Amino acid sequence: MKAIQMINVNKTIKGRPILNDVSLSLDSGRIYGFLGRNGSGKTMLFRAICGLIKPTSGKIYVFGKKLGSDISFPESLGVIIENVGFWPQYSGLENLKYIASIKNIIDEAQIKTSIARLGLDPGDKRSYSKYSLGMKQKLGIAQAIMEKPDLIVLDEPTNSIDEEGVISVRHILLEEKQRGATILIASHNREDIDYLSDEKFKMENGSLTNYQGGLKE
Repeated sequence: MKAIQMINVNKTIKGRPILNDVSLSLDSGRIYGFLGRNGSGKTMLFRAICGLIKPTSGKIYVFGKKLGSDISFPESLGVIIENVGFWPQYSGLENLKYIASIKNIIDEAQIKTSIARLGLDPGDKRSYSKYSLGMKQKLGIAQAIMEKPDLIVLDEPTNSIDEEGVISVRHILLEEKQRGATILIASHNREDIDYLSDEKFKMENGSLTNYQGGLKE
């Protein structure tokens, strides 16, 4: 079974094409990288796959289930798209505990393990509002992986993270792939994409093409 199938997907907003006849077929247990400038359509593509926007036309299947018909959202999903909506007054652990309570499939020990994997202290009592940009980004990744989802969708996951942290995030994503997760990454950073991706795509003006470019291009 394919992890994701998109068939002739179009999205138009106020008469402007955002996704232009996108067809895509992705296998399970692989990492897929998406390159493109701001406004190229990467984020809208991810929103469509996550069920956050409805295509104007076309079909999207996630693990064999049709979005908007069989399911509204992917059933096993970890995601970062733009800003993660954490509660500023609560600590990182408290935030993730609230989010985890929605499905109630992991316990506090597993949440703490996810936080620690990103190099954060699960016992840090500071409120999220006191976190640095890099810490906020790491907490976002921790919430995306903590429930061991089948599909992980990350839009610019290494933004604001220092070099040591970027290396750690890459290792974690490779571990998640080894676990069997299908991972989609959008990034301006070609090094992230080239290092992690089994297959690469380029978004431009809402259209998607395979991309074989390397770091020296």
